[in-house]
Amino acid sequence: MTISEATKLSPDRTVSVRPLIWIGAITTGTVVTNLFAPQILVGLMGRSLGMTELQAGLISTLTLLGYALGLLLLVPLVDLVENKRLILRTLACAIIAAIGTAMAPTPLILLAATFILGASCAAIQMVVPLVASMVPPERRGQAIGDVMSGLMIGILLSRPAASLIADSWNWRGYYVTSAVLMTVLACALARTLPSLQPAAMVSYGALLGSFPRLLREEPVLRVRAWTSALVMASFTSFWAAVALRLPEAPFHLDAGGVALFALIGVAGAAATSIAGRWGDKGFARPLLIGSHLLIIIAAALCVWAAVLESRITALLLMSAGAILLDLGITTDQTLGRRAVNLLRPEARGRINGLFVALFFIGGAVGAAAASAAWSYGGWTAVCAVAAAFGVLGLITDLATKTGSE
Repeated sequence: MTISEATKLSPDRTVSVRPLIWIGAITTGTVVTNLFAPQILVGLMGRSLGMTELQAGLISTLTLLGYALGLLLLVPLVDLVENKRLILRTLACAIIAAIGTAMAPTPLILLAATFILGASCAAIQMVVPLVASMVPPERRGQAIGDVMSGLMIGILLSRPAASLIADSWNWRGYYVTSAVLMTVLACALARTLPSLQPAAMVSYGALLGSFPRLLREEPVLRVRAWTSALVMASFTSFWAAVALRLPEAPFHLDAGGVALFALIGVAGAAATSIAGRWGDKGFARPLLIGSHLLIIIAAALCVWAAVLESRITALLLMSAGAILLDLGITTDQTLGRRAVNLLRPEARGRINGLFVALFFIGGAVGAAAASAAWSYGGWTAVCAVAAAFGVLGLITDLATKTGSE
């Protein structure tokens, strides 16, 4: 086991890495659902509290905005504050915010609670680098891949899970369920996480002020954040529009069918562990090239599926496209995280915060591009946009080897 030169592990604990990886994967997968569930619950939440369309639209926006600010303002504290205490306190804030959301009596309180919940979900990005610091560099890709599999499964399951709970109970039931699950996980983390104390003696202001310097001095961070932003844009552009296309011919799926289709993408999460292992063996570059080619191929399959007459064949092709797309995206994300977590040990919190914030911006760009493409040219235009992001990633692969070692 290797501990970062910039941190000190508490001497009274012997860390078992495998349980830590498992609890890290389950935690990230559970917490991340809070970020995407509002996208499916927003209508129910708005009607329940008599919100205007503008107010209801702010629910998802404020949740994601809170998360973005949490990445930039809270995750850097990993480099300053004892990690276990920081993660547990941030997770406690998420639990309180989830309960507050479930009990919110007015739109204003609801919006405030969802914003705090989004910011507290930054605990996800505190867990990932902590787990990575517990394993040797030659096994770090595998560990990150295992944790990332939980994260990707959580993202893909968030919408159907929220829909299922809301149909069986109500939208408040989803947040109660989330609070209960996060409480159980917090107890498990309290027993499993090691105490990891950063040795860096700098001010919080200096941590935040170092972001531009890190981007300027670390080409691996720039390149891997760039391609991760591109593939995240492909991901959001596809999944933001596919729910609009599947009810139409030749697919003819109802709301339940669309939710089941979303489960297909979970198969792509299998790529995370494999990509991490092969990245550790020195195959990161061909895997990155292959991941971006998969995105391009997937987009072509999804265009083809939409013009077929056979419903079954069309659904099979669309499903294959969704799986290949998610395989490509999760492979790039896993290898990108592996590369940046091999950078400066003393800045792992800031580097992870920057990395995720930048690809988060890519996701926002992809959603906006999908909306414009759907209005302009329908499903074919959306797939062209998703493929274009993959092409840009492929061009980056061919132009540079930075971060693909």
